[in-house]
Amino acid sequence: MMKFETVDKDSIFTRLDFRTKLLMMAVITVIAFVWESPVTGGILTLIVGISCLFAGVKLDYLSTVFKVMIPFYILIVIVMGFFNVSQVQTLLNTETLTPIFSVPEDWFWIGGLTMNQEGMVYGLNIVFKTLTMVLIIPLGIFTTDINDMVVGMVKANIPYKVVFIFSSTLRFFPLLLEEIQGILEAQRLRGLALEKMSIFKKVSVYATIAVPLILNAMAKSQKLEVVLQSKAFSGSSKRTYLHESILTETDYNFMMGFVLFFIIATILYFLWGVGQFPWLIYS
Repeated sequence: MMKFETVDKDSIFTRLDFRTKLLMMAVITVIAFVWESPVTGGILTLIVGISCLFAGVKLDYLSTVFKVMIPFYILIVIVMGFFNVSQVQTLLNTETLTPIFSVPEDWFWIGGLTMNQEGMVYGLNIVFKTLTMVLIIPLGIFTTDINDMVVGMVKANIPYKVVFIFSSTLRFFPLLLEEIQGILEAQRLRGLALEKMSIFKKVSVYATIAVPLILNAMAKSQKLEVVLQSKAFSGSSKRTYLHESILTETDYNFMMGFVLFFIIATILYFLWGVGQFPWLIYS
């Protein structure tokens, strides 16, 4: 039986209340979104990545994320290098950019375009932004039991219907993955060797999985709807909970630390330009 991904290691992150982690994810996401410098963005990504490893997030998961995202990141850097001209000119307050190479004029569609250094650097900034946002999610979600998430979100005054949908989604994904594995195992028993197939054949095989997977998912969702209706589900948060959500002194210290970090980062950004695109590179 598969279950939602959680960490096995006990760390400071597993002992934090989920409300503290919600604040952490919100602060880190906002700062990563606002910062335009690849220097500060890269440092923030490195800190979040190290925190994930310290919290016990599996290295296999992180490597899978990197492998999946690398093609998109390469594409982002290339596209930014070619097309993101006016924005970097505005950010640097200059009309002159540093060319790396130019595409021959006779090339279809992209003929005459110039790859510029500043655009590629801004592309790195986008890479670090998205990577930070991707890594902060397992740091907050994987280190928390689903039941503790539900209670923590209710205590944070999030509408219970939203909390229920969120928790049901987290519980539903492992069931879908189990269904996929079951279908693939059934096909292997019939002599289908996925390991020996080309990537195009694999795509066609996975496409055939979609139909039974969607049908089974719809059947499970309909059963859940019947159960909720039979129990007169109202979406009210006024109910008893088996698990408790209590903010400890450590939680308050972390909350104050995140709020202070947000305030300092905001002041440094607007007053001294720390985190702005030209900072340390083009200043």
